[in-house]
Amino acid sequence: MSNLTRGLLIGGKEVPSSNNATTDDVSPWTGEVFAKVAAATPADVTAAVNAAAKAFPAWAAMLPYERRKIFLRAADIMEAKAEHAVATMAAEVGGARPWAAFNVELCIEILREAAAAVTQPRGQVLQTQMPGVSSYAKKVPYGVIAAISPWNAPFILGIRAIAIPLAVGNTVVMKPSEDAPISCGLLLADVLMEAGLPAGALNVITNDIKDAGEIVETLIADPRVRLVNFTGSTHVGRIIGTTAAKYLKPAILELGGKNPLVVLKDADIDYAVKTAVFGSFMNSGQICMSTDRVIVVREVADKFTKAFTEAVKSLPSGDPSDPATFVGPVVNKRAAQRVSALLKDAIDKGATVLTGTGEIEGDEQTLIRPVVLTDVTKEMEVYYGEIFGPATVIHVVDNVDEAVDLANDTEYGLTGGVISENMTEALAVANRIETGIIHVNDQGIADEPMAPFGGVKSTGYGRFGGDAGVDAFTVTRWVTVQETGRLPQYQ
Repeated sequence: MSNLTRGLLIGGKEVPSSNNATTDDVSPWTGEVFAKVAAATPADVTAAVNAAAKAFPAWAAMLPYERRKIFLRAADIMEAKAEHAVATMAAEVGGARPWAAFNVELCIEILREAAAAVTQPRGQVLQTQMPGVSSYAKKVPYGVIAAISPWNAPFILGIRAIAIPLAVGNTVVMKPSEDAPISCGLLLADVLMEAGLPAGALNVITNDIKDAGEIVETLIADPRVRLVNFTGSTHVGRIIGTTAAKYLKPAILELGGKNPLVVLKDADIDYAVKTAVFGSFMNSGQICMSTDRVIVVREVADKFTKAFTEAVKSLPSGDPSDPATFVGPVVNKRAAQRVSALLKDAIDKGATVLTGTGEIEGDEQTLIRPVVLTDVTKEMEVYYGEIFGPATVIHVVDNVDEAVDLANDTEYGLTGGVISENMTEALAVANRIETGIIHVNDQGIADEPMAPFGGVKSTGYGRFGGDAGVDAFTVTRWVTVQETGRLPQYQ
């Protein structure tokens, strides 16, 4: 796979960039060039929007059953390519097998959910005071949608960015992350094209990271692009949201998280430990839903902390292609340096290290073995900053009120969990935590394509998934029909 070369997908054809530029897609574990992809120019962006705009009328008018068949076929094709997809994700972004396999499985289910959305009822019959008039509201596609997707869950977040928008009749110009142009963009497009998606309905533009600002600005500024959906960091999301607002474009932004897992005194500690390990270290903590903070009430803190630390110490780390590996490398050297610096700041300011060092390892300097900190204070950057790496913090609190206050002491509000066998108390605590998603007796990494997904506060706005996702990618049109031929009274 290291000899892979890919162009842009525009109007159903794979083409080079207009200036023939390419950029390297580098494996974080081996340091080898996984693929060379075309580096788009602003002219290529315009060409992609041209193709999407041209394809829109016919795609929106396609009979629902025909459109539905495409998504069902795509799900079957993705299922057949599962092993190839898992290997691609391991090589391209360092995704360990459990995470890569989950990505593929959920991608398949999102495609099937998109097929169901095609024939889902969309509209309302409205009351009216006008005699002889039928009045109704219907959901119609926007037109061309810009989809900007991240690298960390490439199959899940890549397909989520395009499947429902396409299913409800929009066409899409997709810009996948520079760190995952294959997994998060071109591979998914290949699957949909093989399933029969018409030329131009989905267009994929890849780019050099140095050109990202210009490429995104060109895409959002095009007047034919009617809506922007972006998943990524809060820092970049603010730029995307500001740019969209400048051009009066609605945006759906799914951004960062500082997700808590609250362990109450009635928790099953063995279960809580397993839950916290999964939530904190799946995909090396590089998930917007990762558990950054484990908040434990004092009555069970010692027992939990000891068992959790021992469990984390035993996690297999290293080569993402090894089926036994749970914690693989982070996505690139920049990410490793950022996470290591965040942890060093905490350690230098007095945080206690229960396991791990925060030091960068591996030939490519992208591996950080799992770290657990405690005694973290507000003066340390890790207290408020999103870790997005293989580390978490244990906070010990005296009571439930302190646990809730700490869980809410963040600019973010994506997801979280509460662990307790006392369901009354667990639900009461869950209802007080300020997040768009909350799970009782589970950690924050839970995702189903039929459920509304999104956060509050600086985690962004808008929702993917379920009815909310269909609503997000359609616009409501009011329609009336004068059945009796009544003339308007103007005298």
